[in-house]
Amino acid sequence: MDRLRWFAAAGDLPSALHAWTSLRSSASSSGRRGRSHPCTEAYNLIMNLYAAACDHSAAVATFNQMIQEGANPNSRTYTIIIEHLIRSGNLDQAIEVFHLLPSMRIRRTSKQYNVLAEALSSSGRFVDLEKLIKAMNSDGILPGRSMREAISRMREAGHTTGTEEFVKILSPDDRIGIAVEEEESEEETEEDPDEKEDAEHNPKNDGSDRIKLKPWLDPIALARALEDWDAAEVSELEAAKLVWTSRLVCKLLRAFKKAETAWEFFCWVAYQPGGFAHDRDTVARMIAILARNGHAELVERLLSKVKSEGILLPFDTVRLVVDFYGLSKKADAATKVFRDADSLCGSLSESNRLLLCSSLLRTMAKCRRGNEAIELLEEMMLEGVLPDIQTFTGLMQYFAGNGDLKSVHRVFGMVRQCRLEPDSYMYRVLIRAYCKQERAALALRVFEEMRSSRMLPDGHTKALLVKSLWKEGKLREAALVEERCGDVETGLPSASPGHVWTVSAIDFKRIYDIYSGCFARRDGRA
Repeated sequence: MDRLRWFAAAGDLPSALHAWTSLRSSASSSGRRGRSHPCTEAYNLIMNLYAAACDHSAAVATFNQMIQEGANPNSRTYTIIIEHLIRSGNLDQAIEVFHLLPSMRIRRTSKQYNVLAEALSSSGRFVDLEKLIKAMNSDGILPGRSMREAISRMREAGHTTGTEEFVKILSPDDRIGIAVEEEESEEETEEDPDEKEDAEHNPKNDGSDRIKLKPWLDPIALARALEDWDAAEVSELEAAKLVWTSRLVCKLLRAFKKAETAWEFFCWVAYQPGGFAHDRDTVARMIAILARNGHAELVERLLSKVKSEGILLPFDTVRLVVDFYGLSKKADAATKVFRDADSLCGSLSESNRLLLCSSLLRTMAKCRRGNEAIELLEEMMLEGVLPDIQTFTGLMQYFAGNGDLKSVHRVFGMVRQCRLEPDSYMYRVLIRAYCKQERAALALRVFEEMRSSRMLPDGHTKALLVKSLWKEGKLREAALVEERCGDVETGLPSASPGHVWTVSAIDFKRIYDIYSGCFARRDGRA
């Protein structure tokens, strides 16, 4: 994997493909943790190399291969797709992919916002850029250099709606005696080590006595030096008289490895001279860190402070808190955050309420609170919030894992009530649940329904069904299943192991169709 990273960084496609072949062979032979494919990042590196080489069909084929082999596409996967589409002149399709990500529970990143903002501003599409800025604000993403430049061009063109709160970011901080371009360079120090050298070659001697923010300040190194929050280190930090900005505080909070140290710093910086005050961005970052580490009491304190001061948090932060509480098994705390969501981040849209409900249901399942999950599901449906297929499938898999067929039937009945069409993965969950409870006749009925919907089970599910039918003496039926599964599925798989709760086969097909369709048209194949 390291060799693949090195060759990818050098842009050496032939050598990278050789390393890729070796990596695939190694993964297939080892079968580590039951996985016979490389990690997601390996696919990402190959996809990116193909895209950079304008080998469009190979990049699309690698994405197809990733899904077929059961790897989980992540935010970086979709960043590569978005960049590839933009570079090839398919900006509208890139935006379409970007807007599909929240429903797939994929977190949209600052890189995605930056590349889209640059493309939209270069095309003069400022109305679309306004919508992008609004989405960025909802996601709680701090604007990067490209986004700030795009906003600046947008304001110069007279489009100021929704950009008022960025005026301060676009202007130099009066407390820091540096020019705008140096301020922007400082924001890139984590990714651009040449900024220090540039600053040394261009010294600024204006005779000002004001405090200057050193362009070589590295928030990650500073956070590591303060990891134990030793009194002597804190004294040195105070003596440095740094000018604290919201962006710098966010970077340090993200860099701390221990949540306890991040909290110490968060409390300390609020009392430093210079006029710094925590805002939505720093509070949201601290809340997410505390929730990830299960500090529910501290999160509650911060949320109470947020509500009392009228600060509206990004929706993504509230959803992350609910998700993280599933890891720390704090179902009651998650429910309280869910109930307070409207006061924490403003009135929720229907799509955001659906996502938050899905997160809470998943947390309930992780905390083994199945009965409460069913009650919440019924409450959602009475309020007109209809869960998506991923949410239902996740609950059915949870109850099937507990051997609770009654609850599996109940949830499946709700699927019918919502007039949703089950996908192949939902059918797979049903078949496996029946087989494990030695109800092969019911599993066979689901198989027939699946076939009537023009779907086929994956190999493992088919083998389990055949084995269960043989075990119960239904030899003729077992032979019929073997015969009817003779035709192997081609294209994207309908069943998507590993994606329960997050993404459905329909989502994968939608993304794949957009991505492949752009280049198929170019090649004259569609």
